[in-house]
This record gives sequence, structure tokens and C-alpha cells, in this order.
Amino acid sequence: MFGSLGFTELFFIFVIALLIFGPRKLPELGKTIGSALGQFKRASEDFKRTWEDEVDLEKRRPVEPRPAVNTMARSSEPEILDADPSSARAAADRLSHASMPSVEEVEPPANEPAVPPVA
Repeated sequence: MFGSLGFTELFFIFVIALLIFGPRKLPELGKTIGSALGQFKRASEDFKRTWEDEVDLEKRRPVEPRPAVNTMARSSEPEILDADPSSARAAADRLSHASMPSVEEVEPPANEPAVPPVA
């Protein structure tokens, strides 16, 4: 823990702490710091254990295959699926353009002049 501090440095720190806090407060201060460090160590070990448990749980969870999403099959018009290919194409064209208004249907904003349609 104190690998980089030698005996001289620790002794110097102890003497300064003794002068600042006094001989009566120093044992109480050491006990408080020791208990705080112990609580921190327990909390960090608990967090590490919880993290590792969650990672193990994620590794053991089976991977569910995602269903393929086919947006054309989810049509509200059943004639696309039941009819012959030529009418299915026409119905698909109607559906793909059903939500898009034509140029003539769109009203220009009130503060801008109307632009004539391009022929």
C-alpha cells in the first residue's frame, strides 16, 4: 500500500499529523480513516462482484434470433397476397404512393407565393 513511501516519509507525516491534531485526536482520526477505507473496500468488492455476476448472466443468456421484418407482407389490403401478380403490383403501387400527396394537393405557405407546376 505504501510502496512508494519510505519509513522516513511516513514518520514525517506522522509527526506533522501529531502536531496538527494532537495526541488525543490522532487515534480517533486513525480509527475513522481506517473504517472509511474498509467500507470503501467492501463497497468496491461488492460492486465488482455484482458486475461480474451480470456479465456472466449475459454470457449465459441464449441469443434469440430476430425475426425477419417484411414490410410488404404487413399490408392492410388482402388483395396483394391473394390476387395474381399483375394486380398485386398495382395494389403495391397504390399503397406506396397513397401517403404521399401530389404536387397539386399541397398548399403553399401563406407568406410565400404559389409556384406553378412544372410541365
